[in-house]
Amino acid sequence: MKTAEEIYAEYRIMPSLQLHQLRVAAIAKRICGNLKHSANENEVVLACLFHDMGNIIKSDLRYFSEFVEPEGLEYWQRVKNDFVEKYGSDHHHANVAIAREIGLPARSIELIGNIGFSQLRKVAADDALDRKIVQYADIRVGPHGILSLRERLYEGRERYTETRNGRAYYETDTEFQQLLSAAEELERQVMALSTITAADITDAAIAPSIEQLRERAVA
Repeated sequence: MKTAEEIYAEYRIMPSLQLHQLRVAAIAKRICGNLKHSANENEVVLACLFHDMGNIIKSDLRYFSEFVEPEGLEYWQRVKNDFVEKYGSDHHHANVAIAREIGLPARSIELIGNIGFSQLRKVAADDALDRKIVQYADIRVGPHGILSLRERLYEGRERYTETRNGRAYYETDTEFQQLLSAAEELERQVMALSTITAADITDAAIAPSIEQLRERAVA
């Protein structure tokens, strides 16, 4: 058995990306622990802990200069090149491939394969509670910590536009408003099934879970 932290080290995951995944997993864990109906917490948390393992492939390493320290830009560029050489240029493919390599449960791998802003409308329309939790947890975490849902989407829109000339689901105001509406509907759905509120999901609230999740054993 390896811990999440050991797996992060093995795959040379940037500390900022490690923390993002830990935050998402901590949110999901908090939601799962306060549900009116049950969900498979293990599958959900494992999906969140490793959902972005290949995201260095799409990263603009110059955008957050503090994230490449202390190793430096050249080191992380070499890591990025290694990921592209091994997994190709599609970070979604890499995320799923790595989840399989780690040996995650089949449902966790499936959840990882269906996460992303472009999936928001599908997830809101889906009946699968575990998928809703994973997606919602991810859209509450920004580069430096937890944000409100609206803050996170506006932050994401600005960042994607600056670093990758936008994405299909950010290109027009109409498309963005549709995305925002789907996200707000997803939040209503998740909170309706929980005994906590969206306002209860804060950095302070999940802090105790972060270190626990680092040491979580993974099959």
